[in-house]
Amino acid sequence: MTSEIKIASYRIKRYWMYLVATIVATVTPFIQIGGNQIFLLSFDKKQLHLMGVAFDMQELYMMPFLLMFMFLGIFAVTAIGGRAWCGWSCPQTIFRVIYRDLIETKILGLRRIKNKQKDPDWSKPKNAAKRIVAILMWSALALLAAADFMWYFVPPADFFTYLQDPMEHTVLLGFIIGVAAFLVYDVVFLQENFCVYVCPYSRVQSVLYDDDTVQAIYSTKRGGNIYNENKEKVIFKQKDLPNETDECTACQSCVTVCPTHIDIRKGAQLECINCLECVDACTTVMGKLGKESLVQWSSTNEIEKNKKTKLIRGKTIMYAAALLIIVGMLFVMGGKKEYMLLNINKTTQLYKIKADNEVVNNFLLLFQNTQKENYTYSIKVIGKYADKFQIKKFSDFKLSHGKMAKKVIQLSTKQKLVNDSTKDTPITVTLKAYAKENPDVVFVIRDAVFIYPRSDKLK
Repeated sequence: MTSEIKIASYRIKRYWMYLVATIVATVTPFIQIGGNQIFLLSFDKKQLHLMGVAFDMQELYMMPFLLMFMFLGIFAVTAIGGRAWCGWSCPQTIFRVIYRDLIETKILGLRRIKNKQKDPDWSKPKNAAKRIVAILMWSALALLAAADFMWYFVPPADFFTYLQDPMEHTVLLGFIIGVAAFLVYDVVFLQENFCVYVCPYSRVQSVLYDDDTVQAIYSTKRGGNIYNENKEKVIFKQKDLPNETDECTACQSCVTVCPTHIDIRKGAQLECINCLECVDACTTVMGKLGKESLVQWSSTNEIEKNKKTKLIRGKTIMYAAALLIIVGMLFVMGGKKEYMLLNINKTTQLYKIKADNEVVNNFLLLFQNTQKENYTYSIKVIGKYADKFQIKKFSDFKLSHGKMAKKVIQLSTKQKLVNDSTKDTPITVTLKAYAKENPDVVFVIRDAVFIYPRSDKLK
């Protein structure tokens, strides 16, 4: 009895992990910091919210670092713990467990937890009716999951407002129905074939694994070789094992419980998602015999070479260093967050010379207020040319949050800045645009290229 209590630990731990992942995925869209979401990629508002900071589309220089962090993080987890993501946190796995183990097995009694490879007899009217009920139950949950997915692109507050008039927001409604329909097809009909044939993750895992990667491993030293060198099954019953010391009972428990329909005794396979159902199953059988499980969550070094698993090794150190560098870059980039946007473009006319050798350049400025408050914007010349240039044809103006405004300004100077009769000279002038209500925070600094004419054009 003690052994069996120990057995179910991986399954129960996975269920707890699924609950935590579900709560995090559901609650995160509702958490705000300073009025912004923790994470939101809004195509409607053209913004990325990250940890309460809103970045406009013009500021998406952080996206490559976020993608690198995500992929390298998954690679690092895989190198250390195999496909732990797949078996313990992947939405596909969680949805399949909800549908197969909860709805079909626990609620409707169509299956057995210990045998995931035997399908019910759908020709029986009772089973067929129960399947329809199961699909309807999952369809309702799929709609909730689709809505949760959309909350990462449409804030919940806007989402529920839009749903009050769904015919005015048919694109959103279409996405919800489309995602839900895919989840129904995926979970009910595609099943684990998604993990085996569709998901690209299984195709790259082989290059990420090494002898210290922790995964579900069958001990051939204790259990015996069930398969030959060509991966052909040669042992079907315990009496056929060549050595009396071989402990495998050929009970098939580790096989029938596998959701991806593999035999872990065959060795490492790309279909294995590290759900550890086979470990629990073998622990149940061997526990009754007073022995340890032949299938363990361990490494090749530990099982086959009697070496201690090294979590800290060259590969993991390199992953950790790369992730730290990316996190550092994210902080650096995040620190450059601008609280207003300004684009400066020169007009087609290079310059204009007025009376008293006054040289004028025209510039087109595009302002955008990215904050939630309304601000009054102004602009000035700063730096070494601050006392040499004047800004003309510009007056302070108010801009509502999220709005843009175009302004044409003139940079003017009467001072002789360059004495060159051979060519016009570009001069870099630094401009500071700022909100008068909060000039120390809401400001941007931009360079404008002022073209100064050659000296023979001046009087």
